[in-house]
Amino acid sequence: MKQHQVEIDTSKCIGCGMCTRVCPAHSIEIKDKKAVTLLDDCLMCGQCTAVCPMRAVSISGYDTGQIEKKEDLRLKPEEVLDVIRFRRSIRQFKQKEIPKEVISQILEAGRLTHTAKNMQDVSFVVLNKEKGRIEQMAVSLFRKIKPFADLFSPMARKNKIDEHFFFFNAPTVIVILARDKTNGILAAQNMEFVAEANGLGVLFSGFFTMAANTSPKIRKAIGIPKGKRAAMTLVLGYPEVKFLRSVQREKLIVKYM
Repeated sequence: MKQHQVEIDTSKCIGCGMCTRVCPAHSIEIKDKKAVTLLDDCLMCGQCTAVCPMRAVSISGYDTGQIEKKEDLRLKPEEVLDVIRFRRSIRQFKQKEIPKEVISQILEAGRLTHTAKNMQDVSFVVLNKEKGRIEQMAVSLFRKIKPFADLFSPMARKNKIDEHFFFFNAPTVIVILARDKTNGILAAQNMEFVAEANGLGVLFSGFFTMAANTSPKIRKAIGIPKGKRAAMTLVLGYPEVKFLRSVQREKLIVKYM
């Protein structure tokens, strides 16, 4: 990872103090009506660069620039709730390829997701051509352990591990890697929203994620680096089935204190 440094252009700084107010590390203060940095090893979260009205604060070492916010963007609460309400896991997919630009949007959603301590530890493996070979490695693993699972779970006994047990003939699979699993899960959720906005169906494959973390062969095949693990696997494709209504859920359990 490239080295980053918070830089303040004092010729632009007006000493408004906005950067000091949003800095979670308390690494900036105002001296002589100018902002100055206190720590070289801050979180590099970029809050200061995003809030400065004069663009006086920047962070070095990035290949990408910043995008100006032209208007306040607000999602409609009821529409968001409906997306969640009618969301279903998809296991039947059309044999239709996903455009590259849609995959790029989904990956961008993952890249932009916030991470704990600004770790930015999330990376991705997109399975297309190698999808079948990788899936068969997971199938082989699960067929070996299924007799043991059958002893304890009636549901496992009813499950048949066929050649497409994990990916259901979906055109694309994205394995999300991270040092911190929570960061990967957060990315997966944002990626799902963008996928569904593009008309795709999504399955969170906990089974393949388990296989990827268990099998050294799969880890090597998909290139999981040391220190990282598979946080979640997204199985993506255009849905073959259309759900007509929401499903029932238990009532809300909440305590206000």
